[in-house]
Amino acid sequence: MNKIIEIYKNSTRPTFSFEFFPPKTQEGEIKLKATVLELQKLNPAFVSVTYGAGGSTKDKTIELCETIQIDFHITTMCHYTCVGVGKEEIKNTLSVIQSKGIQNLIALRGDPPKGSGKFVPHPNGFKNATELIQFIKAKQFPFCLAGGCYPEKHPDSPTLNDDIQNLKKKVDAGAEFLITQLFFSNKKFYDFLEQTTKVGISVPIIPGIMPITSFSQIEKFKGLANCEIPNQFLQDLETLKYNVEEFLKKSLEFTILQCQDLLANGIKGIHFYTLNQSNATIEVMKHLI
Repeated sequence: MNKIIEIYKNSTRPTFSFEFFPPKTQEGEIKLKATVLELQKLNPAFVSVTYGAGGSTKDKTIELCETIQIDFHITTMCHYTCVGVGKEEIKNTLSVIQSKGIQNLIALRGDPPKGSGKFVPHPNGFKNATELIQFIKAKQFPFCLAGGCYPEKHPDSPTLNDDIQNLKKKVDAGAEFLITQLFFSNKKFYDFLEQTTKVGISVPIIPGIMPITSFSQIEKFKGLANCEIPNQFLQDLETLKYNVEEFLKKSLEFTILQCQDLLANGIKGIHFYTLNQSNATIEVMKHLI
């Protein structure tokens, strides 16, 4: 399996990748495998598998990454967070991930366990992804390391400028490429790219994209990603919120145009947050490849 940074360096065409999360039920696992099978036809550069809040799906995440690589022959990237774990456990888990043939890792601070509120570092752990990346490098794990970023500022950062300065530290620590949290304003993304370039960040920054498939997702997305949704788009969706078919059509039209604009402006690739479903992603991808 490939190191993802080499895919970005060597690809002459835009790359597409997909994110999944570990299902909680056997039925969910069956559905996810069907989704992977469908999306495999689109020849993704890689897929990633998330960690539950507080590291709650650690074993499932690793198992799923291994299964996708062996059964579907797709390069995987394992999410890894430092929530609620000390250095010794982190080291042991990273050794397990390496032993499974997984070469790519996205190192994240992670969300606290549900209901616990603010992130609190483990007394023998790390307070952010930069420290986690420094540890992985110091222990000489050979992973290709990715990091996350927020085009519209991490919710815990006082300003976007502060956030970008912290992002520079993350890249200097060893993050080889970055994947953004979801966003709906390409202008904000382009402005973010300009600001990252000014501080000397030169690694690939890959936009993370997620189509809105139901009206109830809107407030959740705003809170999760600290992202602004354009007013006209919001109004259109509000008008159609009780018409499932037309709502989805309008939403996918927006996502298709958003992705086409990103590719027309030379973006190296797009990472789709799939929510373990294939239909919306396939519909968007039809217009991109």
